[in-house]
Amino acid sequence: MSITKLDQMFEVLKQKNTKKRIVGAWAVDAHTIGALSQAVDIGIVQATLVGDEKLIQQVCKKENIDINKFEIVNIDSDIKAANKAIDLINSGKADLLMKGLLSTDKYMRAILNKEKGLVPPKGILSHVTVIENPTHNKLIICGDVAVIPIPDLKQKIAITNYLIKTAHALDIENPKVALLAATEQVLPSMPACVDAAVLSKMGDRGQIKGAILDGPFGIDIAIDKEAAQIKGIKSEVAGDADCLLFPNIETGNVFYKTNTKLAGAELGAVVAGARVPAILSSRSDSTKTKLYSIALGALIAN
Repeated sequence: MSITKLDQMFEVLKQKNTKKRIVGAWAVDAHTIGALSQAVDIGIVQATLVGDEKLIQQVCKKENIDINKFEIVNIDSDIKAANKAIDLINSGKADLLMKGLLSTDKYMRAILNKEKGLVPPKGILSHVTVIENPTHNKLIICGDVAVIPIPDLKQKIAITNYLIKTAHALDIENPKVALLAATEQVLPSMPACVDAAVLSKMGDRGQIKGAILDGPFGIDIAIDKEAAQIKGIKSEVAGDADCLLFPNIETGNVFYKTNTKLAGAELGAVVAGARVPAILSSRSDSTKTKLYSIALGALIAN
């Protein structure tokens, strides 16, 4: 049975009964510590906080959180904390990484470090977002909205595979992937249309496995069956997509922010392509968003 609501992830993880070990890099803020505290209480992870122990103690006291539920690694700066968190992953002491109150560039620099980082040779990192829109009948798995500005075909292949892996983690056995562009026509003058057509054929030929791919599609064709019928598009994917591949970061970023800011959507997100799922929530993201991201990362790690 596929997961259709983000909070269903908690029960699935508890049923698996395999708690993942998560390490928070510079986890010294209320939202990060609060999300990790809830994840520990729910029973889906064991958590290590890497950061200034005094700051962590202050937050736990203010938020009435039992600090003893965490393992604390006392580090006095955000950069050192990020590097120490990576070391814990590399030494096999954690299965998931989470960004705390440090900036994205410092967090990513630690992940991408050529000597001690988490990215395999020629690896491609990509941001995968799972959106629960209250007006839609299923979760929307999409990318890339935050890491790759203008993905080339090779990067789009990697992103598509990450979307498929995420869908499988959500128990969607044969996900439908819509390859987005501004039109459903294959126009040689529009690179997004050409790439979508190539990816679609790669799916047909089994070069990309585990899903049904089709495109190019406009967003209306991808998620609205009536729009697909009106435009005469016959496809298993049209109007029923589980996954959306965006042609560039602008379209993806605007889509997910529009969902959250205007439609009241909730989301969880991870960075895929490293040796472990890496949670890259914004420092301003809510505790709930970070909690959903922890659960999503734990599912993918399983």
